[in-house]
Amino acid sequence: MPFDSGPAPRGQAAGILLMLAAVLLFSLNDVLGKWLVASYAVGQVLVLRSLAALAALSPLAWRRLRAARFRAERPGLQALRVALGAGEASCFYWSVGHMPLADAMTYWMAAPVMVAGLSALLLGERVDARRGALVLLGFAGVAIALGADFTGPLLPSLVALGGALLYALFLLCSRQLRATPDVLLATFQMLGGLALGLALLGAGGWRTPDATDLALLLLLGLAATLGHVGVTRALKLAPASVVVPYQYSFLLWAALFGWLVWGDLPGLEMLAGAALIVGAGLLLYREQWRG
Repeated sequence: MPFDSGPAPRGQAAGILLMLAAVLLFSLNDVLGKWLVASYAVGQVLVLRSLAALAALSPLAWRRLRAARFRAERPGLQALRVALGAGEASCFYWSVGHMPLADAMTYWMAAPVMVAGLSALLLGERVDARRGALVLLGFAGVAIALGADFTGPLLPSLVALGGALLYALFLLCSRQLRATPDVLLATFQMLGGLALGLALLGAGGWRTPDATDLALLLLLGLAATLGHVGVTRALKLAPASVVVPYQYSFLLWAALFGWLVWGDLPGLEMLAGAALIVGAGLLLYREQWRG
């Protein structure tokens, strides 16, 4: 679709509002995840989150599977995407349990920059000098943010950065599976999270949650599911070039919730790194749509 032939302004406004709502839901998911991994093992959080999401997705997924007659597009790539998504989720929940939420989200916001670099390396896509410079700018932001963490334990930052890399690879796989309905992609992703969570239970153990924590664990899965639905619907109402940049409001919510709930505030080096990462990501997206 050409850049100037998108939906009507009213549809674009609805798409923007839906994207902002989806980001808020994902931010709620992040806050709940950080809160819960302080008391429960990552494997248990993954299991209960995935079960809640699958309960919401199952009716829609069943209808899609019947319509598709259980034929999966590129099964090998589907399996790789599921593994990457499960690994990314486990890295995220572990890292936010050991570092401020805004710091962790700064690394995750580097994923679009990583996608641009990996597209050239893995898919042979052409990256001109301008885009190459923006990729380097984004990685400079990562280096600055990483340098800000040298005063404390480095492992959480490395796990967060590794999770962002897994997420970038996950996005590349998703781009190659456009023919698979979104609800099936989300269902397969949650099944992968459930499988990995069950595997990790042996290391982290199981703690029976009380009624309040069980409700929060189930809300975790529901928030993630509704967030995915919101993003999908937003992209149908408005061009991606209009709504995708609003995903960077993740950082604002992460900083706000981190301060309100845990009293965490990002340092100047982390803010400088985040500014470079976000700036590089937005400029890369503009270059993509110009091209």
